[in-house]
Amino acid sequence: MTVRLPTPSAPLRIGTRGSPLALAQAHETRRRLSAAFDLPLEAFEIVVIKVTGDDRSMIAADRPLKEIGNKGLFTREIEEDLIASKIDIAVHSMKDMPTVQPEGLILDTYLPREDVRDAFVSPSLSQITDLAQGATVGTSSLRRRAQLLNKRPDLNVVEFRGNVQTRLKKLGDGVADCTFLACAGLNRLEMTDVPATPVDPAHMLPAVAQGAIGIERRMDDANTQTLLAAIHDTPTGQRLAAERQFLFTLDGSCETPIAGLATLDGDTLTLTGEVLRPDGSDALSGSRTGAVADGPAMGTELAQDLLKQAGPGFFDWR
Repeated sequence: MTVRLPTPSAPLRIGTRGSPLALAQAHETRRRLSAAFDLPLEAFEIVVIKVTGDDRSMIAADRPLKEIGNKGLFTREIEEDLIASKIDIAVHSMKDMPTVQPEGLILDTYLPREDVRDAFVSPSLSQITDLAQGATVGTSSLRRRAQLLNKRPDLNVVEFRGNVQTRLKKLGDGVADCTFLACAGLNRLEMTDVPATPVDPAHMLPAVAQGAIGIERRMDDANTQTLLAAIHDTPTGQRLAAERQFLFTLDGSCETPIAGLATLDGDTLTLTGEVLRPDGSDALSGSRTGAVADGPAMGTELAQDLLKQAGPGFFDWR
């Protein structure tokens, strides 16, 4: 088929949230598409869409997202505009993405994955073991909260919502002794001045799909499919296929204490997964290794094994 290239007068419209990090991801997508087809940046228009998860008038900054319905909080309005053809593609942080897309939409393009690790961020401390007994940690992530309390039940973990800049301001204001951010976000924002120490995944397994950017499109848009194929990173797609199948089988979301990471070594894929009680009182983990093509099957098998060990009510709040 002959590919119809976008032009400045008829640009490809890229939908995104309006946070600095989301915009950085949209601009990265724009640059990669521009370079792949030797087109001016103006042939790709960035369209900012306000989503429920960013609406401060509806959601108090200290209110956990799990209380207001977590699935789709950062994607729903963008996907509605994609279905309505108000935009041509949507750029997402994959750790925010539900494992099932709305009818008519598909996620089949991923950019090269960034650093998957969490970063320990503190103006005066360099690692978790430096925290004093009863120290205050700020985080909006249920996964990080559960992982921290599993290892350090003495810690005082407080809600710490907002974009990267907002959370760093709270830290500077003394609301908490430390917080955790994704290394990928700091790298994409070029925030090299932030006092951050990467945490080994062996000590804090990251969220499923952390560090990955996904591009969603309409399933029947063959022209856009061809355009996006030029910037798709196959290894990232292989890793996410295993991780997201693991999450899907667990019926998890971005506000469920689940962690997972797939790594590649040639044609071999290793998937490590973890589930935790929300209060951190218990954690279960496991891993599977096999052929890359078997990644999704390993995700299903590992999830089923952990669910069997966990038993009913494991994710319920106590």
